[in-house]
Amino acid sequence: MVTLLLDSSHLEVTLSGSERLLAFRRQNVEIPRSTITKVQLTDDVWTWLRGVPSPGTHVRGVIAMGTWKSAGSEDFVVVRGRRPGVVIDLEGHQDYQRIVLTTRHGLALIQALRLDVDGPAEDVADLVS
Repeated sequence: MVTLLLDSSHLEVTLSGSERLLAFRRQNVEIPRSTITKVQLTDDVWTWLRGVPSPGTHVRGVIAMGTWKSAGSEDFVVVRGRRPGVVIDLEGHQDYQRIVLTTRHGLALIQALRLDVDGPAEDVADLVS
């Protein structure tokens, strides 16, 4: 499961070793807070996938990880099973227009994004507790 770290200027989607492998990604995904336009909670993240994995891993209904390309857009996806998740719409990000994640910390992310965070990046679940 991804870890979401937040500081005053960035949200970082921290990937485990297996997630990096399946997403064909060497580094974590860094998102400037200024590029986040909307965050939505969802019970079915699969309905938010658009396009095809390129590069990425996809086993329908089981796992979807990597970059999803569609007509004129690229999304970063880390989806496992039928868990609830979060959809983060971006504007002006250098790589992606949307981030789609399964996470049990979606509500904590929304609450943490409303806070003024000082100091080093912290897990969003720790910020709001």
